[in-house]
Amino acid sequence: MKKSKRVTISDIAALAGVSKATASLVLNGRGKELRVAQNTRERVMTIAREQHYQPSIHARLLRENRSHTLGLVVPEMINYGFAVFSHELENLCREAGLQLLIACTDENAGQETVVVNNLVARQVDGLIVASSMLSDTDYVKLSEQLPLVLFDRYMNDTRLPLVVADAVTPVADLVERQARAHPNEVYFLGGQPRLSPTKDRLEGFRQGLARAGVACRPEWIIHGNYHPSSGYEMFAALCARLGRPPEALFTAACGLLEGVLRYMSQHQMLESDIWLASFDDHYLYDSLSLKIDTVAQDVPRLAQDCFDIITRMIDGEELAEPQRILPASLRLRRKSTD
Repeated sequence: MKKSKRVTISDIAALAGVSKATASLVLNGRGKELRVAQNTRERVMTIAREQHYQPSIHARLLRENRSHTLGLVVPEMINYGFAVFSHELENLCREAGLQLLIACTDENAGQETVVVNNLVARQVDGLIVASSMLSDTDYVKLSEQLPLVLFDRYMNDTRLPLVVADAVTPVADLVERQARAHPNEVYFLGGQPRLSPTKDRLEGFRQGLARAGVACRPEWIIHGNYHPSSGYEMFAALCARLGRPPEALFTAACGLLEGVLRYMSQHQMLESDIWLASFDDHYLYDSLSLKIDTVAQDVPRLAQDCFDIITRMIDGEELAEPQRILPASLRLRRKSTD
C-alpha cells in the first residue's frame, strides 16, 4: 500500500505560485502584517483548506518551546471515578487548545515509572498523577524539570502540589449512621493499606465508630486492592466466614462495591437487609432497589483545580495554594430508621 504524503508548506507554495517564505508567512498569520497582497493571502489560504493542510506540531514546539500537551497518569482506565476525572480534564484541555495524553499504571509502581518516563520523553508541558508509589522522591526530582500535580493520592508529608477530596470527615459521618443502627457489626473493605486513600478512609471509619460509641474490632477491617475482583473475593470470604451477609458494610471505593454487588446478585442477596455504604458515588445507585449511602467527590472541581494549578505552573506563576483539600458530600439513600 502506498504511504500517503503529508501536505507541506512547500506543496502549498508550489500550488499557489508563491515562494515558500511567502506561504509560510500567510499560513502563520503574518501575511497582512508583512504586507503580503490580499489576493495572494486569499489564494494561499484557499489552497491550504482544499489540501487539508495542517501545520507541523513539531515546528510549533521548536518555535514556542512548548508541546501544548499535558500528561495524565491514572491507576485504572475503567475505574468510574478516574474515567469521569479524565473526561472532565480532557474537556478543559480541549477548550484551552491543549492535548491530553493518558497513561495507565495498573496500580504497579514499576509500570508507573515506565509510563511517566514515556510521557516526559514526549515532552509534555506538565504531569497530573494519581500515584501508586509510597514515596515522592522520584516525583520531587521530576518536579525540578517540569510542573507536576498529584491528585486523589499523596505520599506522607509531601510538599508537592496536590488536589484531593477530604475523606476522613464525610466517611466518619457516614459510618456513624451505620454504627448507630448496627453497633454489633460494621465491616470495612479497603484497598492497599499503605495508599493514602485507604488510610484516610479507614481513619474516617474508625472515627465514625468511635463517635457512635462502638469499639472497632480488628476482624472488621479487611484489605485487598481497588479492583472489583478484590471486592468480590473479600466479600465472598466474609460471607463464607459468617455464614450470611454482614449487617453493615463500608467499601472504600466504587470498584470494591461493584464486586460486592456482583456477588450479592449472583447469590440472591440483593433483598437482604445489609446496610451498604461506600466512598465514591455512581449515578446508577439511584436506580437500585438496594439503598446505598455514599460519599460523593466533586470530580469536576477536582479536575478544574488540577488544571488550574498545572497551567499556572506552566505559565511560571507562583501558587498561593499549591495543596488543596476539597470537601466531599454525602448521598444518603437509606433512612436511619430502615
